[in-house]
Amino acid sequence: MLVHWIWFSMRQNVSDRMKVELLRHFRDPEEIFYAGKEAFRNVEGLTEEGFASLQDKNLKSAEEVLRRCERESLNILTYQDAAYPARLKNISDPPVVLYYKGRLPDFDGSPLIGIVGTRQASLYGLTAAKRMGYQIAKCGGIVVSGMARGIDSAAMSGALTAGGTVVGILGCGADMIYPPSNKNLFADTERYGCILSEFVPGTPPIGWNFPKRNRIISGLSCGVLVVEAPEKSGALITANQALEQGRDVFVVPGNIDVPTCVGSNRLLREGAIAVGTGWDILSEYEAIYPDKICRENGKVDLRAYPDEVRFQAKVAQKAETPKKNTVGKPKNDKKVIDNEPQPPYSDVNKPHEDLTPEQQSVLAVLGSGARLVDDVIAEVGLPTAKVLSMLTILEIKGIVKRLPGKRIAMK
Repeated sequence: MLVHWIWFSMRQNVSDRMKVELLRHFRDPEEIFYAGKEAFRNVEGLTEEGFASLQDKNLKSAEEVLRRCERESLNILTYQDAAYPARLKNISDPPVVLYYKGRLPDFDGSPLIGIVGTRQASLYGLTAAKRMGYQIAKCGGIVVSGMARGIDSAAMSGALTAGGTVVGILGCGADMIYPPSNKNLFADTERYGCILSEFVPGTPPIGWNFPKRNRIISGLSCGVLVVEAPEKSGALITANQALEQGRDVFVVPGNIDVPTCVGSNRLLREGAIAVGTGWDILSEYEAIYPDKICRENGKVDLRAYPDEVRFQAKVAQKAETPKKNTVGKPKNDKKVIDNEPQPPYSDVNKPHEDLTPEQQSVLAVLGSGARLVDDVIAEVGLPTAKVLSMLTILEIKGIVKRLPGKRIAMK
């Protein structure tokens, strides 16, 4: 029964590795629940604290988790389910239960690529992550990431723009939106992929959870791409876990003068594979997934803009708490990480305090001049209907104007 799986997953002082070992000794968690003390004698490595935890037969907490899953429309995937990813099952410490929203992709029949990097990303890093996510999706890959600010969000946005499938792995409960500024990304990920977490619903995003969840990002993936990581970074933890799990590690080379590239550039010196396009990565798995991978040679004019860097930096300065239906609002902070050249002056630099962050992102795209509507949709990284609606609102407000040839520009 699911309640016994939840009970089993919540056992304190029993490691994930030991839980897998227990499942080899017993048929399922229900049998473990009803097993007597003598049944555990032959389980090597089980500590006294772990044994005591397994003797706690109170199902109250597990039943409450199950009720919360029903209220929040969360699905439960167990270690013994047919849909449980084989790649993840084969790591040394897989989670025995996963909670998820959305639709599970074909984990075992598709090339999954983890993309990780710094939250304090530069303009270069955000652009690279967005393009790599887009190209990987166009070539037939599925992007896996942690849904954090910065590189994670840019990569997933790029993949969604390409019409690809994405998988978000959380360091909190799957019913939590963290960071709150990624509310729209969460909605799109749930619609066009899935959101996964090993933590029970309602678990807050505490520090230890994030390094722990990183093993799932690498465990699900054929390979992990690092885009811009400083010397001390969770992305480097993921890269090391990927190596331990026998996964490939790819790196986008970074600016040697930028602190946020020190860690990722070091990985290159240590033997990681340097890449510049999504095809550089997917070509490594073409023989394994010949019916899923195809080469896309078209030019990708996806980029991040200085306003996106400022928005990431501003949100990062605020202590965000997970909540529903909340979007972080950027302040007028002019700091950028890499001193990239600013676009020519236009009305995008004038304050529009009554606009939403999404509308501001549209103005950022138009800051460099008139653009095709399709290009605006691609670069903003939001659903087409939403961007078209925002353009209409901005036109009504007298901020933008439509031009011949399906172009749009600032007034």
